[in-house]
Amino acid sequence: MPWQNLILTASAELAEALESRLMAAGALSVTLGDAGDAPVLEPGPGETPLWPEIMLTALFTAEADLMPLAVALQTEYALAQQPRTEALPDQDWIRAWMDDFKPMRFGKRVWVCPSWCEPPEPEAVNLRLDPGLAFGTGTHPTTSLCLQWLDGHLQPGGSVLDYGCGSGILAIAALKLGAQEAWAVDIDPQALTATRDNARRNDIDDTCLHIGQPEARGTWQADLVIANILSGPLIALADVLCDCVKPGGHLLLSGILATQADATANAYAGRIDWEPPAVHDGWVRLSGRRDHDA
Repeated sequence: MPWQNLILTASAELAEALESRLMAAGALSVTLGDAGDAPVLEPGPGETPLWPEIMLTALFTAEADLMPLAVALQTEYALAQQPRTEALPDQDWIRAWMDDFKPMRFGKRVWVCPSWCEPPEPEAVNLRLDPGLAFGTGTHPTTSLCLQWLDGHLQPGGSVLDYGCGSGILAIAALKLGAQEAWAVDIDPQALTATRDNARRNDIDDTCLHIGQPEARGTWQADLVIANILSGPLIALADVLCDCVKPGGHLLLSGILATQADATANAYAGRIDWEPPAVHDGWVRLSGRRDHDA
């Protein structure tokens, strides 16, 4: 079935009213985005991220006559430009979506493969992972940086804590690379559901992977603690994360912008001996060892 979009730009203050108006006019969905295409970054302390101009994209069936609606919206809301229409080709949208996700390699051994693809290297460490409810399929630089570290540095037989596990990709990768035991914790119930689903998809035994809220692990400490979240929480959780690492163990932090790396590292001063940071597309990975006396 063919479709069409009605696309308009307005000030942020009008976004909610326009969204309601479009849905009332028969839109099947309305998507909001930044009209200026500014990057979505973590705000600084006390800041609220705001898009000054919003682009609204409303999906309609091809039969809908959108010209009267476009004229009415421009008049009612004093829009600087009349909304424009865009025809969408009739295609297999599920197939098009699936075609966007290809197997990806990280380091020398790790592949992340969607379930509908055959692994390019059957003897490699293959993670079956589909895009879904939670963050973490390997496509983002922050996840990629962590997977590369695991491929090159993880010692078999150790224990791993994935703090803020998202999809569970890092805990699952660690187990497939030889870790003996892992905890995957998150405050988001959807993340825990996604992690359980992905663990089953990858034949991970629930006796070696424990999944739950952060407090569920109790005082358990790991040889390696991974936290791929954001700089603000990483700073706020410095004491908690340090306590999760066994003395002499490793801490791996990601989700940090290059401009936030120093502040994040300084929050762990005196407790973690940092190695030189790794940078990918403006994102930084910090890795270090907990002092035995810290």
